[in-house]
Amino acid sequence: MSAADTLELNQGKKLRQTGVFLNEFYLAYHAVTNAGYSVDFATPDGVVATIDNESLNDNYWKNNLTLKKEAIEFVEENSSYHHPLSLQEAFQQKEKYSGLVIPGGQGLMIDLIHDLYIPVLLKYFASEKKPTGLICHAPSLISTIPKDKNPYIGFKVNSVSPFEEFVIERFIMKGIPENRKIARQLRKMGIKYKQKLPKADFAVKDRNLVTSQNPYSSQSFNELYLEALTEYEGEQ
Repeated sequence: MSAADTLELNQGKKLRQTGVFLNEFYLAYHAVTNAGYSVDFATPDGVVATIDNESLNDNYWKNNLTLKKEAIEFVEENSSYHHPLSLQEAFQQKEKYSGLVIPGGQGLMIDLIHDLYIPVLLKYFASEKKPTGLICHAPSLISTIPKDKNPYIGFKVNSVSPFEEFVIERFIMKGIPENRKIARQLRKMGIKYKQKLPKADFAVKDRNLVTSQNPYSSQSFNELYLEALTEYEGEQ
């Protein structure tokens, strides 16, 4: 997860609180732990992840308000969450993991997008055909791998859509971040970008890679990611 907590907008003229989107993180965590998996948390330098305040809005939780309360209590009280590994430590023990999930939120566009361990982790999980889940903004991290060494060129990939980015910038953040236009970046690399309407519950699975569009896509993402885990475990 990202550990960033502040986002610069309009070329640094405006600062906004940011972080990990709570439901994108917790609903995926809830799904995989309910399926019997244990989870390690990892961030740059082992700094505790900040939750984006925008993700506390009931609008993002629909019929999951009970899980919203549970999620808030989790990030306030869970010891593992408050003692994450560093990305370096996670990489050093990468062989023990069955899968990788990176939840969305603008925070990752600040730190993970520049972290040297992200491309090597992504390439490792791809080479081992281990399930890799990238949620909303997280598919942008595919662009951290040079095109000539990128294992996901030609894959079908989803992410936050151009129109959703526009709405976020215009009406929610009311400012423009430096790193944006994720879909365009992916297409330029040779990724087969897929999308549905704004707020659609939409995710795409292509081999070991599962990507999703927005905070409303958790059901589709979780189903496809658990399917990828089952396939991977069945091949071992």
